[in-house]
Amino acid sequence: MFSGRQILTRLKKNIYLAVFLISISAFSQNVQTNANLYSAQQLVENILINNSCVSNVTVTNVVGGNFGATDKSFGYFNANGSSFPFNEGLVLSTGKLSNVEGPNTTLSDDDATNWDGDSDLENVLNETNTTNATIIEFEFTSVANQISFNYIFASEEYQENNSNTCVYSDLFGFLIRPISESDYTNIALVPNTNTPVKVTTVHPNIPNGCSAINEEYFGSWNNASSPINFNGQTKVLTASAAVVPNQIYHVKLVIADEQNYRYDSAVFIEAGSFQSTVDLGQDRLFATNNPICFNNTLDLDAYTPGTNVTYKWFKNGVELIGESNTIYTIQNEGTYSVEVTTNGTCVSYGEIEIEYTADFNVNDVSLDLADNDTDGLSFFDLNLSEQFFLFNNPTTNLIGYYLDENEAINNTNPIQNTSVFFNTVANQVLYARIENEYGCFKVNKLTLNANYRSTSITELNVCDDNNDGFTTFNLNELRALIEPEVSSSAIITFYSSYNNAAYHQNQLPDSYQNTTIDSQEIWVKAQDIYRELIAPISLNVFNNPELLENEEQLYCLNIYPEKVTLNAGLINTLPSDSYTFEWKKNGVDLGLNQKEIEVSEGGNYVVRVTNQNNCFSERTIQVIESQSAIIDNVEINGIGVESDVKIILASGIIGNYEFALDNEIFQTDNTFLNVSPGSHTITVRDLNGCDTMNREISVFGFPKFFTPNNDGNNDTWNPFGINSLDNTITSIYIFNRFGKLLIKLDPYSSGWNGVFNGEIMPSSDYWFKAIFQDGQLFQGHFSLIR
Repeated sequence: MFSGRQILTRLKKNIYLAVFLISISAFSQNVQTNANLYSAQQLVENILINNSCVSNVTVTNVVGGNFGATDKSFGYFNANGSSFPFNEGLVLSTGKLSNVEGPNTTLSDDDATNWDGDSDLENVLNETNTTNATIIEFEFTSVANQISFNYIFASEEYQENNSNTCVYSDLFGFLIRPISESDYTNIALVPNTNTPVKVTTVHPNIPNGCSAINEEYFGSWNNASSPINFNGQTKVLTASAAVVPNQIYHVKLVIADEQNYRYDSAVFIEAGSFQSTVDLGQDRLFATNNPICFNNTLDLDAYTPGTNVTYKWFKNGVELIGESNTIYTIQNEGTYSVEVTTNGTCVSYGEIEIEYTADFNVNDVSLDLADNDTDGLSFFDLNLSEQFFLFNNPTTNLIGYYLDENEAINNTNPIQNTSVFFNTVANQVLYARIENEYGCFKVNKLTLNANYRSTSITELNVCDDNNDGFTTFNLNELRALIEPEVSSSAIITFYSSYNNAAYHQNQLPDSYQNTTIDSQEIWVKAQDIYRELIAPISLNVFNNPELLENEEQLYCLNIYPEKVTLNAGLINTLPSDSYTFEWKKNGVDLGLNQKEIEVSEGGNYVVRVTNQNNCFSERTIQVIESQSAIIDNVEINGIGVESDVKIILASGIIGNYEFALDNEIFQTDNTFLNVSPGSHTITVRDLNGCDTMNREISVFGFPKFFTPNNDGNNDTWNPFGINSLDNTITSIYIFNRFGKLLIKLDPYSSGWNGVFNGEIMPSSDYWFKAIFQDGQLFQGHFSLIR
């Protein structure tokens, strides 16, 4: 039943609301506000609270901006059919209330005369320089042990893709204290933290600014279609506080600009969300790292003082029939809620979500280690058992080993030296405590058994490339040989001595070089759940056959079908040594098992030589085919002057050739330029070493002078190299310098001796004219020198 005052208050509210809704019906679907529809007392008592479980509601102080009679910095808001999450409620702003309304197309950037900040907000948030503080303070009494309400914080200081979002934020707080105390507590916090909600503590990643922080509580960036006129907003958040039932509390709702009045902010509080609630404790979830351990229960206590108090318990929304006590014990996960009715009219609610960790399913473990004297006692490395306790539980940790089960349960007196533990009785039982990441634990037995096993693997042989008696052993190969005698899950380790193996110390690396020449004894230790193996193993180093270096060998095709001999190149052999040979040509097996082979063609020949210890070396002999040059033709270009000589080799020959003229410097070019007339010797040699070829040639030309003094040198004048010409000279005419014909010379005669009609011609220049068979004419001159 409602009192007369409550009925009158509700009637007034409905009348005001009807008038307000009629006034906004002509506008678009944006949040609408009204600064004068309700008084501060009505906003708190009838809009915000409106709950019979909360009583004695009295507004004690109101502060806001002075914008004249028609506007304030706080008031009533209605969603007006928009997408805003709250249908209606109370809003406090650092600017004009009218600027709260959407769309987000203008900057809310208001100020008012003598509008100061708030020292209580600054003290609680440890901030300074607030201004334009909007405040509503009220007192109340609750019958339950907790109050809560829903809110959204919005601000122009949310600047998308702007680093200012990382720096600036207005401040707000929901401050509460018992009426008898002076210190406030802020309950406008990021969930599950003590961090105040503001722009700089709740935002997504800001490119070139700062990383996201509490992004899961950020609501949205707002554009021109937003129903409110702020750049960004949070999601719906809940503020809650534990209270003592029936005691008076003072609440201060306050929001303020920080540093200056620029870029306003607002906080929207949902109508009717100020509730007396029952605190069942924090949700126990994986997401918050506090689920309940698989072997635990949890008592939910909903005790609420008062008269005629009743309780109803629910799981996943379904009433738990018969559960009506103040305490309910849960044993499995789900969403649990309680409905507490006081005095027949006040109904308070509480809810908690519970998740359980999975059972570890850890088994007891036996650790079997070596015992040379068979008394059942030995040194144990307890750490070897850890992998078996945690084998199927990658998120668990082994906390320690204990002599007593209760010590393991209570996590007291763990064994300190777990690497070397000497059991005091045969088959001694220890206790291992295993925990998961949430602190849940199980205690399992570890039985220590001392026994001895050997192995059929007695040696590992490795061939030595350097033949110095030392080499690197890959102990993983040895591990693979031993593994079938234990299991694939066995821990197989190697040591230089039995004591090191027994104490599990100074383990050898998997890549290990022997320290004694030719042979060394090491110890293997293999441990799994079921058995242990410990035994000596000999590491033996055998030499590879020593061979000559790789080489190249020439085969001249001119000698075909003769053959050349290829030798495997064995050196430093003993009479007792025995070898096998495998020859391949260009990767193809020749099927020859002999030290030397004969071949008559080029190719890449590889011989593998293997000794009696099955060690081998390989040698490559590259047989290079080549042949002596075959001169197909010699081209001589030029007549009567210095000529070019080009050597043409026969096509299809194989070789790498160079050329020389008259046994002078060899060159790779087959053409010689400016060759003087006369006889010459051309030489072609194969760079690979096959035979050298020579040929005599004549270069056609005319002497520049002659000396007919019968000394045997240049006594006559006659053309050079006529035989080298393709176009035969038919006749040669010689004239004195006045053009008188002295002689018609046969080009194949012995030449002109400088006599005309029995008269010795004087020293002078003479002219000649050579006529070729095809009619060509060549003229020139020469000197007769006496």
